[in-house]
Amino acid sequence: MEEMEEELKCPVCGSFYREPIILPCSHNLCQACARNILVQTPESESPQSRRASGSGVSDYDYLDLDKMSLYSEADSGYGSYGGFASAPTTPCQKSPNGVRVFPPAMPPPATHLSPALAPVPRNSCITCPQCHRSLILDDRGLRGFPKNRVLEGVIDRYQQSKAAALKCQLCEKAPKEATVMCEQCDVFYCDPCRLRCHPPRGPLAKHRLVPPAQGRVSRRLSPRKVSTCTDHELENHSMYCVQCKMPVCYQCLEEGKHSSHEVKALGAMWKLHKSQLSQALNGLSDRAKEAKEFLVQLRNMVQQIQENSVEFEACLVAQCDALIDALNRRKAQLLARVNKEHEHKLKVVRDQISHCTVKLRQTTGLMEYCLEVIKENDPSGFLQISDALIRRVHLTEDQWGKGTLTPRMTTDFDLSLDNSPLLQSIHQLDFVQMKGACLRPPGHSNVPSGDWCLKQDKGKQSAAARFINHLRASSPVPAIPILQLEECCTHNNSATLSWKQPPLSMVPAEGYILELDDGNGGQFREVYVGKETMCTVDGLHFNSTYNARVKAFNKTGVSQYSKTLVLQTSEGKALQQYPSERELRGV
Repeated sequence: MEEMEEELKCPVCGSFYREPIILPCSHNLCQACARNILVQTPESESPQSRRASGSGVSDYDYLDLDKMSLYSEADSGYGSYGGFASAPTTPCQKSPNGVRVFPPAMPPPATHLSPALAPVPRNSCITCPQCHRSLILDDRGLRGFPKNRVLEGVIDRYQQSKAAALKCQLCEKAPKEATVMCEQCDVFYCDPCRLRCHPPRGPLAKHRLVPPAQGRVSRRLSPRKVSTCTDHELENHSMYCVQCKMPVCYQCLEEGKHSSHEVKALGAMWKLHKSQLSQALNGLSDRAKEAKEFLVQLRNMVQQIQENSVEFEACLVAQCDALIDALNRRKAQLLARVNKEHEHKLKVVRDQISHCTVKLRQTTGLMEYCLEVIKENDPSGFLQISDALIRRVHLTEDQWGKGTLTPRMTTDFDLSLDNSPLLQSIHQLDFVQMKGACLRPPGHSNVPSGDWCLKQDKGKQSAAARFINHLRASSPVPAIPILQLEECCTHNNSATLSWKQPPLSMVPAEGYILELDDGNGGQFREVYVGKETMCTVDGLHFNSTYNARVKAFNKTGVSQYSKTLVLQTSEGKALQQYPSERELRGV
């Protein structure tokens, strides 16, 4: 119900509609707001003066637009100007937005009538604030527009469900909270408007004023006023004119402009239009359901982008750390590029989430409003707005189908380092942006140009592989192994040694050679050759000092020796779990 509130507010005053009227363009306005935006046209623009004087130049240039349509609908009581709708680039010099709002004329102190009911000046023109369509009023003025009884009923039910405070119906600007209601006038008044428009004297002294809450209850219990014909105010609508698409009375059929038109029963057309609106709502409901699922998908994409961003940053850091020291100077710039791409993706997805959320709220509000309209049992009032609602529902449904439910951004970070340059060209290292070899998700032929894509060249080595091969070609011998002192120890006359390859080593080792001296400072001899990185040597002399070292080899050659480790065996056959600092020291 909350999303529907926008449908119930006047575009001029921004408050709930008060005595809404239906313009020929199917939009609604408060009766008081309609009077506030009336514009009095010069005499040269009246139908009589146009026929008498021919075409002339007027200061009101906005009325000169599309004069061919000025009286094309004269038989219906109004004329329309198509200039604002068809030529929005030609605004009025005196009112660029196409709508002029004049200060409302204050009613005489002794009258209790609403200012909207007072007579309007001759040759008045009103412009719809939503579609900017202008039309000239006939002698009936604002009374020539039908009242939207259905909208009034929906607003009344909505305010009752929200327990909203009743507002004064005669305040010109921001309506104040009503303090009384006149049962005879059926109008809510605030204190200033009651003193000005409904003084307790004369015939008005016999009117009964009740609190607003009691007046709301009595209004709800009293039967709603039946919509009457705008041409014959004393006649109720009895038939529906198919050609004009509006309810008519029997006098319109006998002597009015609808006498030769095709008409149908009011009840039958009421049911038919209700059925059409219900069918249109079914399609829109499916779109709204898809939109909700799409929003869930977009929110999941935010989390997935976060996770992919963290994962990619970790891979990027690992790749940079695996390269030589010169790459570290470039690492910060690459991370900045990744973060920029991360923020770009998040911004696109969040903008789409915001857009779809607003659109879904508007769609939901329209759906709820239409459902409330369907609940109305006023055939005449319903048929006055059903065509416009059906068009809005179809238009909203079409708007959801024009690629709106397609993600504008992918979640993957298709990034790859171009590692092909040699060490002297590392400062030129940058991401490769591919236009034709991007990995696209299924069903998405166009990926935004901001995506960084992984190069997929079959039959060719990747840039990273070529760079590693270059390092191997320049340094084919394995790196020097590192003895892990925390894992080396002696026990009685045995010694256990452990080693590993450096973490930045690019060239793998096929095996290792462990050497020990004779314990008396003599020559080293090989005690182990193999692929393992840990070895235990038994049968050493007690109370002796040994020197140990290790080197790596592959098919290309042998690395240099590691640092020498000094081992001290036990003095006897006592149990010794770990060597002391004096027994184990690195050289």
